[in-house]
Amino acid sequence: MRRAIQQRGLPLDRLRSRLAERGIAPVDAPFFRYNVIDMEANHLDMEAGVPIDAVVSGEGDIISGVLPGGRYATVTHTGHPSELIGVTAQLLEWAHERKLAWDMVDMPSGERWGCRLEVLLTDPDVQPDLSRWQTRLQFRLAH
Repeated sequence: MRRAIQQRGLPLDRLRSRLAERGIAPVDAPFFRYNVIDMEANHLDMEAGVPIDAVVSGEGDIISGVLPGGRYATVTHTGHPSELIGVTAQLLEWAHERKLAWDMVDMPSGERWGCRLEVLLTDPDVQPDLSRWQTRLQFRLAH
């Protein structure tokens, strides 16, 4: 398990600014966590977050939590973020071929994931060329 602070409805840069105002430094790369995905309805329920070392209280639209431990299927992609749809499809197919089950439940509102992360390994301020960005997908497997 890993501590994280997450927010809904604010851009990632504003989350990092608000953490800096509180003197909290991230200890690893920022991420997007996809909670519910309904591609047919074009609906995503997601949060932006950053891993931190300390337990802190939430504030307004910022929440503090813990990312669940467990087994994850992981792939790191180097390339434009628009290519992640295809990379995601390959990861889902890879798991299907191996009969691996996701920590995910089909609901009327879409697929509810236990933990599905898109970790942003490249800092856009350091590397502006999107074709050189690295992104790690981490999808939690069922027990």
